Amino acid sequence: MNILVLGGGGREHSLVWAIRQNPKTDRLICAPGNAGIAMIAETASLNIEDPDAVTDFAIRHSIDFVVIGPEAPLVAGVADALRNAGILCFGPSAAAARLEGSKSFMKEIASACGAPTAAHARFESADAAKDHIRAQGAPIVVKADGLAAGKGVIVAATVAEALEAVDHIFQGAFGAAGSSILVEEFMRGEEASFFVLTDGRDSLPIGTARDHKRAHDGDAGPNTGGMGAYSPAPILDEATAARALEEIVKPTVEEMARRGTPYQGVLYAGLMIENGTPRLVEYNARFGDPECQVLMMRLGGQALDLMIACAEGRLTGARVNWADDHAITVVMASRGYPGAYGKGSVIRGLDALPRDSFHMVFHAGTTAVDGRVTATGGRVLNVTARGDSLAGARDRAYAMVDRVDWPEGHYRTDIGAREF
Repeated sequence: MNILVLGGGGREHSLVWAIRQNPKTDRLICAPGNAGIAMIAETASLNIEDPDAVTDFAIRHSIDFVVIGPEAPLVAGVADALRNAGILCFGPSAAAARLEGSKSFMKEIASACGAPTAAHARFESADAAKDHIRAQGAPIVVKADGLAAGKGVIVAATVAEALEAVDHIFQGAFGAAGSSILVEEFMRGEEASFFVLTDGRDSLPIGTARDHKRAHDGDAGPNTGGMGAYSPAPILDEATAARALEEIVKPTVEEMARRGTPYQGVLYAGLMIENGTPRLVEYNARFGDPECQVLMMRLGGQALDLMIACAEGRLTGARVNWADDHAITVVMASRGYPGAYGKGSVIRGLDALPRDSFHMVFHAGTTAVDGRVTATGGRVLNVTARGDSLAGARDRAYAMVDRVDWPEGHYRTDIGAREF
């Protein structure tokens, strides 16, 4: 098969890595890709949020299957254009991707299908939102309604922090994503990520993970796109995952189909779990980043078979072949991230690191300049390892981190520590 992957981050590097291991893969292209992806696949310059441009590219290069990594092309309707052209595609339609593109729409669907989630109110004016916050008290959660690259959520410990968050969002911190906001009940418990493939009818769980959103050790500092993750998530044990599937995911899939907008792709449910009871925090219409990195490390080449089955509407009877293993990824970010950070610093030592089914460095914000890998983004590397235990995977990952020569980078030293 000729396969095209859209995106250029750590998530897409891990997808390309897994797809490359499957013997069905003949030609593999990633647009736009990054320095790490270029080592194992072709890369191409392409506006991945332009449905016509992506479709034309796929036709010209005889692409058999397209995997859409980020959320923005989904919301822009790239999957719709590809399907209209008869090209097999993994990713939901623009109408279905509203589950991530609009938090208020997600709440509407949850309410309609009875999926348990936080109480909320939507506001288009700062004054009304602030009056509501003062009446509710804190802790409380303030969210930009639209896509904000995983950074549009502020958990406020005090009323003053929540009021400041309202101003922060309405003053343009997240662009058009913050033209309206949601103010939500603060849910107590432990958060975890639940990943399910659905073809619009059948649903297949493919893994669990836990992310580390805060920038610094001890879950301190500002929210980021994610500083590390591990899989599986012990808090999402078999019984709790089964409840989440039956009480949250399946009713959502059924409601989307009832509305004439069936959901096809990966449905990523962020869950809050307390005493074995899961509640929905939010949906994402794509794999998480950096959660995808640990999932792909564990799934390997079978990931392609599962995504094709999903796209072709034949998940009935599909199975995931899990090893009894664990994976962990540590994000190395540019110093200063998620605030202002420098670009262009050289990263050394990567060539000496192992690259196998137990050790991988997935690139995110990198480019190659004169044969050297340089940092061009906030989150730059995802140092990922697999092991028979979480402790073993952690030790392998941090041993690799120690060998990366990049003084301009920083990382958390406690990824996975909550489980020990």
